[in-house]
Amino acid sequence: MGGPGIILVCVFTPLLGAFLLPFLGRISTVLRNMAALVFVLVSFVTSAILLPSALANNPVLFHWSLPLGFSFGFLADGLAVFMAMISSFVAAIIVFYSFGYMLNYKHKNEYYLMVTLFIGAMMGLVYSTNLLFIYVFWEISAICCWRLIGFFREKMMVLRADKAFLVTVGGALVMLIGFMGIYSQTGTFDLLEMNHPLLPNWVMITILFGILSKSATLPLHTWLPDAGVAPSPVTSLLHAAVLVKIGVYIYARFFLVNFSVPEVWHTVVPIIAAVSALVSAGAAIVENDIKRIIAYSTVSQLAFIFLGLSCGVVQGIAGGLLYIFMHSLAKGGLFLTAGIIEHSTHTKDIRQMGGLVRTLPATAIAFACCAFSVMGIPPFGGFFSKYMVINGALLLGNPWLAGVFLLGALMTVIYLARVFVRVFFGPTTHPHIQEGTWEMVGSVTMLAALSLLFGIFINLPASFVTVILQNLGMLGR
Repeated sequence: MGGPGIILVCVFTPLLGAFLLPFLGRISTVLRNMAALVFVLVSFVTSAILLPSALANNPVLFHWSLPLGFSFGFLADGLAVFMAMISSFVAAIIVFYSFGYMLNYKHKNEYYLMVTLFIGAMMGLVYSTNLLFIYVFWEISAICCWRLIGFFREKMMVLRADKAFLVTVGGALVMLIGFMGIYSQTGTFDLLEMNHPLLPNWVMITILFGILSKSATLPLHTWLPDAGVAPSPVTSLLHAAVLVKIGVYIYARFFLVNFSVPEVWHTVVPIIAAVSALVSAGAAIVENDIKRIIAYSTVSQLAFIFLGLSCGVVQGIAGGLLYIFMHSLAKGGLFLTAGIIEHSTHTKDIRQMGGLVRTLPATAIAFACCAFSVMGIPPFGGFFSKYMVINGALLLGNPWLAGVFLLGALMTVIYLARVFVRVFFGPTTHPHIQEGTWEMVGSVTMLAALSLLFGIFINLPASFVTVILQNLGMLGR
């Protein structure tokens, strides 16, 4: 099978395979679960197969031209493969974790269908070369998000799912107007046919609106903490590996690779990110629901990614890409450990927890490792990405902006330390609980270990990011 065929397998295996899962579930739940895992792993393995060509600056392309500026195509360049591998790898761990977490819940056929379809939509979006198909895959992910957030079917949960749907779909419709503006200026929806056009301000603002709605950035962030009503593997998928990363990926794809941006862009977007980082970190400090705390943390950490990608200097951009990787591992682990805690204690209120290090020692260690990475404590991977994006602000000539994000980093330490001390130390509130299933504990252990190992061997992901930037012609910035 040639390279173009590999891309098609990567995208359509989870995208179409998802619809087989309910039928397999009627035959055997084990068969359905394993098939879901295999479909997601196929995306990871095929993306890994595409990696050598992407790093050699010989990206694989599947392209079908149509009249009037329309086309259907997938491009596996370094940025797309980087994002696809991160998303599919963490998603595979989340699916494996689900084997234990979802064991006693109803509607599991729909759950595995939506999770797998979600990953297929992500693969289609990151590889797509056409604005219209990016929009289609964007909306498929929104539908999956809506069903998964409202998974438990209770009225309040359904209302929160509806809120997430309205915000993200509304943002996407505004972004679609921007896509129409691009077509009116360039005569095509195909990104490969665009030669870095400088877009009108209104077009750029509409696209940014869609990006901020998907990546839950102030003031379009409130749907994300509310999404904590979903099962923990879902919140991990939404907050860490897939959904919120769609926005930052599209930002990188459009505003770093395909379109030219005015100089003021390097000031306006970091300011939006700075406000989002501080407000959401402040909310995390005063919140008592463990999943909402971690969700507000996601909003805050996404702001660091936007800072890196928007600052316009190479170290900041590299740090932003590295941040996507490290945050996916560590934040995915935090949500999955929160799932074990909630499963065991039957509460999300940290005020009703304490001393769990005695009964959930493996979970406590995994939570600590993932939290250290999100805090930016060396030698965990999150330290290097956080340092690089803040240094990018300094290189931009904005020490006040770097200071704001340093304050945001300090607030991250405060709220995550507060959670850890409150949950795992002090008098034991639940002396008879036990660790989660081996699938659950194994998943969080792997994410915690990788958060540390990729910090110790930081040259590996850093070299990957450097080659991506080199191939995109950004190292001279």
